[in-house]
Amino acid sequence: MIILHHYSTSPWAEVVRLALGLKGLSWGSVTIPVMLPKPRLTPLTGGYARTPVLQIGADIYCDTAAILDAIEQAHPSPSLYPAPLGQTHRLLAAQAQGATFFAAVGAAMGGLPAEGMEEFWEDREKRFGMKPEAFRAAAPHLATQFCAHLALLEAALSDGRAYLGGTDPGHADLAHYQLLWFQGARTGGDLGHLTGTRPHLGAWAARIAAIGHGTPTEMDAEDALATAKAATPNIRGMVDSASGLQSGQKVAISQEGCQDPAVEGTLAVLTDRRISLLRTDPEVGEVAVHFPRIGQIVRPL
Repeated sequence: MIILHHYSTSPWAEVVRLALGLKGLSWGSVTIPVMLPKPRLTPLTGGYARTPVLQIGADIYCDTAAILDAIEQAHPSPSLYPAPLGQTHRLLAAQAQGATFFAAVGAAMGGLPAEGMEEFWEDREKRFGMKPEAFRAAAPHLATQFCAHLALLEAALSDGRAYLGGTDPGHADLAHYQLLWFQGARTGGDLGHLTGTRPHLGAWAARIAAIGHGTPTEMDAEDALATAKAATPNIRGMVDSASGLQSGQKVAISQEGCQDPAVEGTLAVLTDRRISLLRTDPEVGEVAVHFPRIGQIVRPL
């Protein structure tokens, strides 16, 4: 069974929820805290605390890129990478990260007050360096950058195509849609202020929203831990000798731009696409924690 550890307002979790909907899947939904600590997630991930995290038995997938790969492998049809773009969807999806994502966050959250949200801002400053005063000062510029990105999307869709890749939705659509979706968190889901003058964008966003989230079932975190303990990790792959690391070596994995604790474990897979660690926790037994290669810092212990 697929289990998603997430919270409702997470934009990257929305990408995964839509991917599950695109494939018409049933899945277990475990709600995790927005801020640290996340005590019922740590036994599974070993300290990785970003959202979302996907679990299939004793295999734990961290970061949306690794999660979508796992979903695609387990349920290949309909594909998240339809023709004619195919794997080019990944490159387009990557554009929705980094500076573009930060601009979208600024557009959505720039007006949030510091008062009454001290714990949230303390969490984000400690983990990602987001200081509320500096963030609010940059928000007007970030909003203009986000609008410029929306103009690019409107232009790409202006030839009448249904989705960014043509007739079928894919990873790129989900990744760019979540940037708009996140704006709706403050407007009750109304995106009219963004799509009113961008009709092609508005029609596309409505088509993505209509995909839905499949069939989620609320699940207790303790049941997810028990599921992991009853299962065995599925490890396939090798360690690239050019990396200078070896299978069975103790390593730590951390994320670029994030100060969360590193995940420590035994290296099992390291390729140009993927990293997998084996680790043991008393609450879940042995689990495999999987990461995408891009964005991860690997350090030998």
